[in-house]
Amino acid sequence: MERHVIASFLYPFRGAARLRRWLAGLVLVALLPVTFPVVFGYAVECVRSAACDPAAGPPPWRMRPGDGAWAALQAAALTAPFAVLAWLLDMPVAALLGPALAWVVAVTVAALPWGVVIPPTLASFAVTGRPADLARVGLIVATVRDRYADWNLVLVAITTAWALAVVGLAVVGVGIVAGAFYAILVSAHACSALAPHRSAG
Repeated sequence: MERHVIASFLYPFRGAARLRRWLAGLVLVALLPVTFPVVFGYAVECVRSAACDPAAGPPPWRMRPGDGAWAALQAAALTAPFAVLAWLLDMPVAALLGPALAWVVAVTVAALPWGVVIPPTLASFAVTGRPADLARVGLIVATVRDRYADWNLVLVAITTAWALAVVGLAVVGVGIVAGAFYAILVSAHACSALAPHRSAG
């Protein structure tokens, strides 16, 4: 499992036609949120591909807006209540800790479902193709209970990848687009480690 997660950071650079894949990815990520279903559909396809062959590179771009729409709906439904909670906490936390720390707390609260819920459910949806898997609470509980170490490693990989994306924004300015596409690919490969057919450990 550790090798799988470490390999996730090299996943975006594997395979043929890397330049074409990256150019398409940069354009589509730059056009978010308009292209959300297309980008999320590709992320689901990357999870599916990596679950079948973790050593392979990302698949060619395919238009899978159906997969992307279901994944986007899950992300929106999960994030909305946490985003509202973060907004409600902003003023009291800012008064207590200051605006900078309040922003960190708000982002952390809003991002909670992305770490806890989305990795195992997205991995299952990518393999089975069943949208109902995106709402399987029992799967989330079982993953955290029975495969906690695996789930934790996946969460570390996803968090690190998105931290690198933020660094890209700070250092390069427009680097957030490339950083976000890199983080999406790393996250997809890491999530594939939680696919139903993969053994724990």
